[in-house]
Amino acid sequence: MSVARDLRTLLRFPDFRKLLTVRLLSQHADGIYQVALAAYVVFSPERETSPAAIASAMAVLLLPYSLLGPFAGVLLDRWQRRQVLFFGNVLRTLLAAATAALVFGVVPEWLVYLSALTVTAVNRFVLAGLSAALPRVVDSERLVIANSLSPTAGTLAATLGGGVAVVVRYLAPGTGRQADAIVLLTGAAVYLLAGLASLRMSKGLLGPDPTEVQPRVLAAIAGTARGLLAGLRHLRRRPMAGYALTASALMRFCYGALTVTVLMLARYSWNSGSNRTDGGLQLLGIALALSGLGFFAAAVITPSAVRRTGIFGWMALCAAIAAVLEPALGLSFQPVPILLAAFVLALVTQAGKIATDTAVQTSVDDAFRGRVFSLYDMLYNVAYVGAAGVAAAMLPPDGRSAAVIAGVAVLYAAIAAALFRVSRETTARGGADQVSPPAGGPPAGPTTS
Repeated sequence: MSVARDLRTLLRFPDFRKLLTVRLLSQHADGIYQVALAAYVVFSPERETSPAAIASAMAVLLLPYSLLGPFAGVLLDRWQRRQVLFFGNVLRTLLAAATAALVFGVVPEWLVYLSALTVTAVNRFVLAGLSAALPRVVDSERLVIANSLSPTAGTLAATLGGGVAVVVRYLAPGTGRQADAIVLLTGAAVYLLAGLASLRMSKGLLGPDPTEVQPRVLAAIAGTARGLLAGLRHLRRRPMAGYALTASALMRFCYGALTVTVLMLARYSWNSGSNRTDGGLQLLGIALALSGLGFFAAAVITPSAVRRTGIFGWMALCAAIAAVLEPALGLSFQPVPILLAAFVLALVTQAGKIATDTAVQTSVDDAFRGRVFSLYDMLYNVAYVGAAGVAAAMLPPDGRSAAVIAGVAVLYAAIAAALFRVSRETTARGGADQVSPPAGGPPAGPTTS
């Protein structure tokens, strides 16, 4: 398998192995922390959960990540990246422990959200630092491969962390807040391991070069804002990239609405009693594991699928599959069909994202590529949070809404129809739809962990 061969090649670089270890531990802890927070919001027996509460939690976890992302580099280019990885993870250790104390105690809910907000804000700097450091640990020939495999490995580590959180919560003594606090402390411990792992690298290894003169902070921030506007103007002149970004954001919107639906089903419809949450949490853990398998399957099959069908042909096929299977599996509102849907929808959503990464990489000028990917990152996560807000307005407390399932299916069908049309037009012109991913797999796009 080419993925395994590429990974073996990269692992021959000792500094890449060290950086990858930090990424895996850091994103593993992210998965633990995020599921612990979700369990507190959704599954605490002491509180009644609503779709609006879930939407609020998603906003706290994702919006800072998206909005701070383009500006993180302004400070990253002034600090030693090894130090960012070390102090960032140590700071998240302390903040995750503080979240555990707040969850365990009787405090206003906004304090817990504020603590989570600070953790995710620091997370943006750590992930950006990991990406910025890659060119310092692999040669230029293998940089595309590293950019493809490192975020995928990190996403899988985060998914595994979510599974660990479910197991720890199930085995933890006590229930509710006590169990959630123990899971959060577990995440804090893994954050600390990630920070310590970064010390295996020398302080100056990851850059930036201290001899490079950087503009003043305010000037750099203003320049970043101007750069994003320039990237948006450039994107308007590259309709193929714009089509792919729009379609990928809409598919992410569908996935976000269904995520809230599954959370509400797991909390209220898949438990044997009104005060029991363990059964729903275990099923949610299975859904998370199947989603991780879907992400992995998408990474494996998408490169060859794009070569055969083209970028937009593959995205259209993914949306069409979702349009058919999502209502067929979802309208029963039963665990087994919904779990199958979790795998299918994770696969098609991630496959669409990978195809979009390729469309942007191949149709956007190199000088604008970073700025367009920053816009992509913001759009992708804002769509997810927006979907949670829409679902919150439509879903009943038990999550059983045929209107939401049918509406998502219609949207998937509309996406598929539009993409099939774009695919035919670009194929007839011999355009971007026939571009294959670079060697080693698709290029890296925005990260969602």
